[in-house]
Amino acid sequence: MNEAPDDLVQAFEVRPLGVRGRVVRLGATVDDILHRHDYPAAVSALLGEAIALTAMLGSALKFEGKFILQAKGDGPVDMLVSDYSTPGSMRGYARFDAAVNNLGPGEMSAGSLLGTGHLAMTIDQGADMERYQGIVPLHGGSLGDAAHEYFLRSEQIPTRLMLAAGPLISRGKEAREVWRAGGILVQHLPSSGPPSPLSLSSGDAPQGMIESHPEDDRWVEARLLVDTVEDHELLDPTITPERLLYRLFHQRGVRVFPAQPVSSRCTCSRERIAAVLRGFSAAEREEMREGDLIKVTCEFCSTSYSFKPDDIEATG
Repeated sequence: MNEAPDDLVQAFEVRPLGVRGRVVRLGATVDDILHRHDYPAAVSALLGEAIALTAMLGSALKFEGKFILQAKGDGPVDMLVSDYSTPGSMRGYARFDAAVNNLGPGEMSAGSLLGTGHLAMTIDQGADMERYQGIVPLHGGSLGDAAHEYFLRSEQIPTRLMLAAGPLISRGKEAREVWRAGGILVQHLPSSGPPSPLSLSSGDAPQGMIESHPEDDRWVEARLLVDTVEDHELLDPTITPERLLYRLFHQRGVRVFPAQPVSSRCTCSRERIAAVLRGFSAAEREEMREGDLIKVTCEFCSTSYSFKPDDIEATG
């Protein structure tokens, strides 16, 4: 079978069930981001899921801006960052300690890697615009669990999502490990009208203030259908989003919208790094020197930049 198009977010609607959603499938985008670092497999899988979740939510932006997902915890992976810049540029990185290499097979879950902490989702509309941020706790569960809690507390929108990431072995003379990631999200639209599937607010609903309503039968049906999705269906390069959506919703009728392409692209540059260095005092920059040079490596893409002290001012 031929491989399906990759690196896209496919929006869809199932009007008889009152739901909208997105399917994410990432190939070269996530593979490029992960292979720029020497991550243990469990860390790559966790970051791959974060990148898929970021693509899923960031693609909802209706204006020029950036969606940033950041997880901080007390586990061996103490920081996880992924961002989406319109119209579809992505990057990400994970920070971890050597304890990851000592974990047993039963300790490789997202909850074990991140521990307890918080997950922040931020919309950045630019320098002169207000930032919007939602924060939810990490209780040792998955990224999907934290996202579900965000939508429950901050948006009170019934939401179901699934994420997957993992390696495949490429075909050809030079077989190699290729990372893939994917996800699916559905949300039940309120009767007052269809909102954007992502509408991050500036604050969270106080605990104990979550409204409770009987579940709509249509939403129960949609949620149960999404629960049948298996990881391999989100990762298999031969299964198109349309094929997956047809399997789930063909009895109800599903409408798909034009897919949004995504790609890996870091925003670092020699000029940007020099501007950051100019923010330090001459004495601080002197402490950064290694011989005659100041060397900086981008945490996202691992690109290294070297500056002579005079070059920093000249770049500005």
